[in-house]
Amino acid sequence: MNQGVYVLSTVQSIREAFAEASSFLAEHGCSEPQRSAQLLLEHALGLSGAAFYIALGEPFPPEAKAEWERLVNRRATGEPVQYIIGEQEFYGRPFEVTPDVLIPRPETELLVEAILRYAAELWPDGLAGAATDAAGAPQTEGAAAPRPLTAVDIGAGSGAICVTLAAETPAWRVCAGDISPGALAVAGRNARRHGTAVDFRLGDLLEPFAGMETDILVSNPPYIPGGDIAGLQREVRDHEPRTALDGGADGLAPYRRMLEQLPLLPAPPRLVGFELGLGQAEDVAGLLRAAGHWNEIVTVDDLAGIPRHVLGIAR
Repeated sequence: MNQGVYVLSTVQSIREAFAEASSFLAEHGCSEPQRSAQLLLEHALGLSGAAFYIALGEPFPPEAKAEWERLVNRRATGEPVQYIIGEQEFYGRPFEVTPDVLIPRPETELLVEAILRYAAELWPDGLAGAATDAAGAPQTEGAAAPRPLTAVDIGAGSGAICVTLAAETPAWRVCAGDISPGALAVAGRNARRHGTAVDFRLGDLLEPFAGMETDILVSNPPYIPGGDIAGLQREVRDHEPRTALDGGADGLAPYRRMLEQLPLLPAPPRLVGFELGLGQAEDVAGLLRAAGHWNEIVTVDDLAGIPRHVLGIAR
């Protein structure tokens, strides 16, 4: 091994290769060098879980040497390990990821959990109510039968949110949109991989869903202020899609635009859930309050105690 390019030394075991690569990645400023080395090693050797730890004492297989060196050197340039191995786990399921999509984050699982929890409270039978008139009053004569709940995910990316919702609640109608054809292709493959039926649509925010009765709106939109992107961790700044990061001057442009587009829908969704960035919870909650459609605003902290999600609920 030298300072510039990783070359596997004459190590005797998989454990030594792991330790050597971890040190190399740390020296090259990679975040989570040990975790990165483990994921790359599992990928190179076709191991996972307990099998990886059991194999640590075994000799490093010489036939895997060239691939192992290639993977470690890619990671040393700052390329995210998830793009290198092509996968990231979300809500207990593996999702394909490519540079066309944002890498799913663990905190977004909390948004899915919140949507599932509040949906169960709002619709205990799992069905949307019968048809209403323009004023929101129930139609008693010739009313349509209750329909499946319809959830719309704006900014589908890899499909982590929409595919998870569809897998967890197969009775729902789940739709998702994205402005990126590449992202929709990845999301579509993930939907098929997990046997879910998601209605994917190409377009800007709510526009592809004009006229669609929507009960639940969920979104993890771009929320990084444009001027802050240059200071992001290099794994994010140099490799993740900018269109999935840049939320405009203050990071709040997508939230404002989605709320402005609500008249495209027959009625505002009774449940709205947004993921957001550091320090944005108060502003996004204020936007939901100002819209006037939801009588309960809930903020959900991530595992670090940072307000990460804001939900609007119409009870």
